[in-house]
Amino acid sequence: MDFTNPLVYGVPVFIAFILFELTYSKTHGDDHLYNWKDLAASGFMGIGSALLGPLFKVIFAIVLFEGVYELCNPLVDGVRQNFLGYESFGYAWYVWILCQLADDFTYYWFHRANHEIRVLWAAHIVHHSSDNYNLGTAVRNGWFTILYKPLFYMWMTAIGFPPEMVVVCLGIEALWQFQLHSVYVPKMGFIEKVFNTHTMHQVHHAQNVEYLDKNHGGFLNIFDKMFGTWKELDDDIDVKYGVIHSPDSYNPVVILTHEFKDIWNDVKKSKKLSHKLMYIFGPPGWSHDGSTLTVKQQQKLQKKHKQLHPELAYNRPN
Repeated sequence: MDFTNPLVYGVPVFIAFILFELTYSKTHGDDHLYNWKDLAASGFMGIGSALLGPLFKVIFAIVLFEGVYELCNPLVDGVRQNFLGYESFGYAWYVWILCQLADDFTYYWFHRANHEIRVLWAAHIVHHSSDNYNLGTAVRNGWFTILYKPLFYMWMTAIGFPPEMVVVCLGIEALWQFQLHSVYVPKMGFIEKVFNTHTMHQVHHAQNVEYLDKNHGGFLNIFDKMFGTWKELDDDIDVKYGVIHSPDSYNPVVILTHEFKDIWNDVKKSKKLSHKLMYIFGPPGWSHDGSTLTVKQQQKLQKKHKQLHPELAYNRPN
């Protein structure tokens, strides 16, 4: 069966909603919500992703997904048989639900890996590099993630989900992720028990120490709760968006490459091979001499500080 990627229809909707939120913010006293240079940089990177996406979709969605699907689900007497011994999945409504759940599970680990493996963070940091949180930031996507994202999802075609179904579910996930990037939607009561919402995603984009590496989920927040990365937005905390070490530039090239440059500098200054590998594949912030700290190290220090000096504000060491 042939399906159209939902993102084909999503692009004009993205533009319309960005313009709507931009107009609303400027006419309702929220001038700080959008910065023109920052929006231009986000728009440039969004356009780049939109142009590169179809090219790599041909390479990965057709070659990789189709190749894995054909290899693991060969035709036997006209019927697709999975290598695990059962008939491959069809297009029943419940299979679509299962595929979307599998997609959400995969998105969680893909997203979490982008925050916990530095070379992947170098590609993903682009999305977090803006100090603004708005629908414009939603399209501020790194171009390099396109190269490896499909590798996380090919297990789905291996177990029998048709490639085109996986591509559609990926598109639906992206649509949901886009609309989360707004401060105008408050907490939504019982919906927050199950779904990843706007306030939860605000936590994810915050650089406050207690919020770092939280809420990686796509549609659902159940996987964050299962694997210990969920955190609710605290109304008493003044949220600061962006990243700790900002590129401090509106130049798209700098935004896209600055963390890769930092990795290269750290690798060059390292004497041991093990240190070099950790600077590439270890968690962001790791250092062989303790000059910079990982998220877990920072959060541990903050927790200790609150226990010893609850009346004093915590100052981040790096």
